Amino acid sequence: MGSFSALHWVIVLVAVVLIFGTKKVTSIGSDLGDALKGFKDGMRDKTNDVPPLASQQVPIELHVSHDIPTTLPASSTQW
Repeated sequence: MGSFSALHWVIVLVAVVLIFGTKKVTSIGSDLGDALKGFKDGMRDKTNDVPPLASQQVPIELHVSHDIPTTLPASSTQW
């Protein structure tokens, strides 16, 4: 109990065909297949277009302010 046998799936398939008709079921199947194929092709293209991370180095500029005080204010030296 809990799993479906092949007879159950045949009955479900017959019920779906009777409800929606063969033309609708065929078009849904082909649309789903086209969508999956497009998704797989898109994923394949994205993985081939991405260069390795090490080649994406960006130069970093550091801006240092020369107005840094060399001593702390008297109020911040008290703990």
